[in-house]
Amino acid sequence: MPKADTKAQKESKSAGSAPKPLSVEEESTLRESLKRCSPATIEAAIAYRKTEEASHLPAVIIGVIERFVEPDLRAKLKEADDELRLVEDLGIDSLTMMEIVILVEDVLQMQINNEDLRNLRTVGDIKVFIDCKVRGLPPPQPTKFLPIEQIVSVMPIQAPFLFLNEASITGSGAQGKYKITGQEFFLQGHFKDNPVMPASLMLEALGQLAVLYLLEGAPPEEGKVVDQTKIFFTSCEGVRCHRICRPGDLLSLSIKPKRTKMPLATFEGSIRVGQDKAAMAEEITLTFAYSDAKTSDAEVAALDAVEGDTRPPTITAATA
Repeated sequence: MPKADTKAQKESKSAGSAPKPLSVEEESTLRESLKRCSPATIEAAIAYRKTEEASHLPAVIIGVIERFVEPDLRAKLKEADDELRLVEDLGIDSLTMMEIVILVEDVLQMQINNEDLRNLRTVGDIKVFIDCKVRGLPPPQPTKFLPIEQIVSVMPIQAPFLFLNEASITGSGAQGKYKITGQEFFLQGHFKDNPVMPASLMLEALGQLAVLYLLEGAPPEEGKVVDQTKIFFTSCEGVRCHRICRPGDLLSLSIKPKRTKMPLATFEGSIRVGQDKAAMAEEITLTFAYSDAKTSDAEVAALDAVEGDTRPPTITAATA
């Protein structure tokens, strides 16, 4: 989430008018709108309306979401996990999401386009979007969500050595999840009658997430794509393991790029189980190479239409 205003924004704020005082009637209306929210949410909303300080926004947003979440799921919100998915983890359907948006618009006095809602998949997405909105910053690039089917289609690593069940990619990094089922082949010998996920394979999972980021999230050179057959592990530094992970544990993986300059890409990575730290690596370095981007059939057809189909016909596997 943005931490500081730019110089231009500071000058704009200093030159602009101070926040409008919140009248007794307006405060009463605000309290009525949030009457089913927690007292902390109400006070945060009042503080924001009086000061317009963005630091009050997370408490308001979480409080509004909590008001619409089933009681047995509200404990998850208290863990302050920005990776919580609105639909899968909190059971928020499209209609409920609209109710949340209407209340947020009313409380924070802003408008949110329906088109923007399609990109809000996690609690963190909502926090960042609202923060950017009130600060007048451009919204971040939408998160790209990859189910297991899509991961399998692009990754050079496959089962039974693939340790990602799902992933999401943003411009700043990637998150993934892997559930230790207890049926993994390596648990048969690690350890006998005491199955434990090897720390080396936890680091392998982080490396796989970094590979996925290179393939699906890293900005490529023009006309080039990362060659999935030429990504290899190079080194790993600053490794720490904090927790034993066993069958039934859900690993939450996170990587952030530190340096990317072909042929090397370096990431920092971490793994949590719930709120517990499980493992971390200060630097995971991969080597990679580019290959020429292939022109899709749709792009070929478009070129044919523009050029009047004067080029030689393209030979494909189906016509060869």
